[in-house]
Amino acid sequence: MQYSFTSESVASGHPDKICDQISDSIVDAALSIDPKSRVAIETLVTVNRIVLAGEVTCPQKIDYENVARNMVKKLGYTKDIYNFNYQSPVSVYVHQQSPDIACGVDDGGAGDQGMMFGFASNETKEYMPMPIMLAHKIVEKMDLVREKNILSFLRPDGKSEIKVNYENGKPVSIAHVVIAVPFDPKITSEELKQALIKEVIKPVLEIYNFKLPEMDKIIVNGSKGRWEIGGPASDTGVTGRKIIVDTYGGFARHGGGGFSGKDPTKVDRSGAYACRYLAKNIVSAGLADKCEVRVAYVIGQRNPIDRQIDCFGTEKKSLTKIYDYAWNLLDMSVSNILEKLNLRRPIYIKTARYGHFGHPSYPWEQII
Repeated sequence: MQYSFTSESVASGHPDKICDQISDSIVDAALSIDPKSRVAIETLVTVNRIVLAGEVTCPQKIDYENVARNMVKKLGYTKDIYNFNYQSPVSVYVHQQSPDIACGVDDGGAGDQGMMFGFASNETKEYMPMPIMLAHKIVEKMDLVREKNILSFLRPDGKSEIKVNYENGKPVSIAHVVIAVPFDPKITSEELKQALIKEVIKPVLEIYNFKLPEMDKIIVNGSKGRWEIGGPASDTGVTGRKIIVDTYGGFARHGGGGFSGKDPTKVDRSGAYACRYLAKNIVSAGLADKCEVRVAYVIGQRNPIDRQIDCFGTEKKSLTKIYDYAWNLLDMSVSNILEKLNLRRPIYIKTARYGHFGHPSYPWEQII
């Protein structure tokens, strides 16, 4: 059985990711002050403008403008030529969380309703689908060589897209590598392509023991090879728009809710993390080759109204034993998720780039 699958990721300087990182910087700032702070923040960036809006309940004042400017500067937007930088005007529209929401959350209930999914498979060492892991590693490496001036002609922003060939459910080769990245026009498009192959693409593929595809299957800046100015001046960004990039690259289902800008009482975030934790531990324990955990919550209620596990016929033990293993590991009540995974702390800024899953330092990625 042969097929292919394609996933994409985006660089840390992508407009939507700028917004995710600003929003999660505010989450971390609030949790640093008080672990029980409530945050639901949206960021918008566009030509020479940063806008913050949402709800924050925190016992101390947060300097929202300074948080936003520091993040934009860190991401490399320091030049006037970008028509957006850390000195761009910042507008702040933030108020406290609704008391109607707070009354349910204060009693240990979910901060919102919705359904969440978690997924894991044994096709990579990270227990993630191969296409999204490669896509993440490509943009992460691309950011690194820019930040370290190894490829000093690269500019903030960028995307990757990886097409992987499968045989009998296993990734066997790379069909296409696609990169989009803004760059200084002092070099040619061909020079850019060869530099990216040497410093980014080849080293990343070698990590997973893949060879380069043929040269015509490596595409850099598909719109006639040119892209000089990226970032918000080219494409307005908003928090929470890269939900597929943030999860499994389309390989597995997503409940629809974004993660960034939300404190962990919002089950869009914590519920998805808990589902990933269970799915990964089921696969790592050898109970299945592939696993999806899904739940659904009602706002203000402690326990999910639905919780299910699907191993897609790859289970090595009975589903009854897998269910017992999972629910004994984590009972999926909101308060238990927050305590067991230790989520009421400032750990979220790093999650806002290169995906929320597959990084061993995150608590929901720990294997028992």
